[in-house]
Amino acid sequence: MAIRNIREIGDAVLNKKCKEVKEVTPRVKELIGDMLETMYEACGVGLAAPQVGVLKRIVVIDVTGEDPYVMINPRILEMSGEQTGHEGCLSVPGKSGVVTRPNYVKAVAYNENMELYEVEATELLARAICHELDHLEGKLYVDKVEGPLMNVEDLEDDEEIED
Repeated sequence: MAIRNIREIGDAVLNKKCKEVKEVTPRVKELIGDMLETMYEACGVGLAAPQVGVLKRIVVIDVTGEDPYVMINPRILEMSGEQTGHEGCLSVPGKSGVVTRPNYVKAVAYNENMELYEVEATELLARAICHELDHLEGKLYVDKVEGPLMNVEDLEDDEEIED
């Protein structure tokens, strides 16, 4: 496994739609391992393949530090409720903005063995799923920010940042 370079805002790859994964090859497994290692190294809670320059429908998410989700060809089936809070992104370093997302999502995806599974998520996990799936469509959270982007160091200690 290796740490990959995280693409930053302004890189054209971040604005492109990703292609479906048809099979999990050794290269796809290597990519997933690299994405997890890169996400943990950068202290993130999620990472999408285009953030490391690969236009494949793959995201990794870990909001607990215990059991990461590997989501291949993920789709959201249901959304409800609303949550508004600070959000950040490894591709927009040092910045944060207020974003409203669903408070509940039900999603379906394949794991690294191409086994279909469903996940129901609330709060931070729901936010992370929505955020990462936006990346697969070539969208960044900065397009949804309510108000100005802020420098992370300017936020007060009690303001929560979720990236």
